[in-house]
Amino acid sequence: MAGRILIKNASVVNEGRTFVGSVLICGDRIEKVHEGRIGDESLFLRRQGVDGCADSGRTAGRSGGNPCESGQSGYCMHDAVKVIDGDGMLLIPGVIDDQVHFREPGNTHKGDIFSESRAAVAGGVTTFMEMPNTNPPTCSKEELDRKYEIAAAKSHANYSFYIGASNTNMEEILSIDPSEYCGIKVFMGSSTGNMLVDDMSVLEGLFKNSRKVIATHCEDESIIRANMAAAKEKYGDNIPFSMHPVIRSRQACIKSTEKAVSLALKYGTPLHVLHISTEDEIGIIRSASEENPLISGEICVHYLYFNDTMYEKYGPMIKCNPAIKKESDMLALRKAVKDGTIRVVATDHAPHLLSEKRNPYLSAPSGLPLVQHSLLMMMELARQGVFDVETVVDRMCHGPALRFGIKGRGFIREGYYADLAMLRPVSGYKPEIMYKCGWSPVCCMEFGYKVENVFVNGSPAVLSGVLNEDIRGMRIEFGQE
Repeated sequence: MAGRILIKNASVVNEGRTFVGSVLICGDRIEKVHEGRIGDESLFLRRQGVDGCADSGRTAGRSGGNPCESGQSGYCMHDAVKVIDGDGMLLIPGVIDDQVHFREPGNTHKGDIFSESRAAVAGGVTTFMEMPNTNPPTCSKEELDRKYEIAAAKSHANYSFYIGASNTNMEEILSIDPSEYCGIKVFMGSSTGNMLVDDMSVLEGLFKNSRKVIATHCEDESIIRANMAAAKEKYGDNIPFSMHPVIRSRQACIKSTEKAVSLALKYGTPLHVLHISTEDEIGIIRSASEENPLISGEICVHYLYFNDTMYEKYGPMIKCNPAIKKESDMLALRKAVKDGTIRVVATDHAPHLLSEKRNPYLSAPSGLPLVQHSLLMMMELARQGVFDVETVVDRMCHGPALRFGIKGRGFIREGYYADLAMLRPVSGYKPEIMYKCGWSPVCCMEFGYKVENVFVNGSPAVLSGVLNEDIRGMRIEFGQE
């Protein structure tokens, strides 16, 4: 018989509701979702047909008393079932992050699939989709397969990878079975790595022929280059970090997003505009999705937390592409998450060493490490009343699963994989940094929740805040029921 775990009497947050309930895990799947409080778990388990649960006094290592007065392990145990008391905790589906950069291969001094997936799981992220701008870039079937081999051996979380578009590999992309990758990444503005796609015939071909999600980085390169030239003329090599949203301007984002959306409308393409940073782009996505429901957008947590008044304080630590922009944009993005215009919130997790980030503007790399903190950041915004907890779960768990058609994940449903996170309300919590780079722009912030327990495919990956180093994730499949 497969091992079973019962999480009892937690506040279950799932599909727009919060209720006191319990979840029974069998092997890697959710066997039963029970609504209502359980008094005698043995009686409940017998009703589920679970053998060996008659003795409600049996615990791990002792007898008598309450079987859920557990020790350091985080659970107690009947003959056949481990029992975790979820009273006072939130139980949510594991977070799915649709945009991370784990730096392997090629830049493993910054991060790698082992270290960053470890940090992800510690933060309640049980599934990630990783970007292709590594070294070498993931622009071929060979390099895609190489990443899957690495992840199978090293990843703590479940995984999939994007295939990267370039000006020269369209035919190869279209020849690969679409089930082998989560989406096609198109850099319509340059970023880490040399993967800018600026050949209009290639863009037309991809949008016309792909039925897989095309995920775009939308910034117009010609506008950025002109702005950079003007900044160098004014400041020389001493460009202040506050110029970043001027150089990588809102107009650069808007123009590029308009181009991507026009192509998706022309060909009926599934389009996902990544890391939206302006109020204007929200309007573009809202309008376009009414005509083509396969058009969607993503907002990353840092655009919900920071604005351009904060460059003086954080400087290079919040330098990212696209740039963090005005407070009015930040507020508009929060509203779009709240009202459901945007149903995917992610990180664009991109680690760099502190020694690299502390360089002057022109040589300081863009990118923020956030995958361990994203759930806590969103829960903090919910605690502040920006939106509710049900919205957090929808945008970080349900929304990504639906957008990418991920099979059997993103929801607390019977028969689904048991990817789960449990959060305990606390005061002034600061998690230990687990990124290989050793820092985050939010590392000094305090949070009102702690990720207490995490399950990856039914296996306890985190118990009482302690990570199980032996857990390995699975390659995710597509074809949402």
